[in-house]
Amino acid sequence: MLQGKTRIIVLVTLVVGFTGGFILRPVIMPPANKTVAVGAAPASAQARSTQYFVANVAEARQVVAGCRDGSVRGGECTNAEEALIKVDAAERRKRFLGN
Repeated sequence: MLQGKTRIIVLVTLVVGFTGGFILRPVIMPPANKTVAVGAAPASAQARSTQYFVANVAEARQVVAGCRDGSVRGGECTNAEEALIKVDAAERRKRFLGN
């Protein structure tokens, strides 16, 4: 008899706990896709893309030199270096194929 009451109390406690968790979840942890209005970031804060550096190879070389010196940091270093690798590979391919 005592074990039956214990099981019922445990089951009721679990049901109440899970129900409370599902009901309070939006309050405790709001959805991640909630839109927040934020002002536009300045253009200088965003790293220029690899395509930009492919089109402007001289500037990419300057950025990579700055990265090696430590004067430039962030995503631009990676993008500029990747662009230089792509441009060098295209030049090598062009020389190899004779086009």
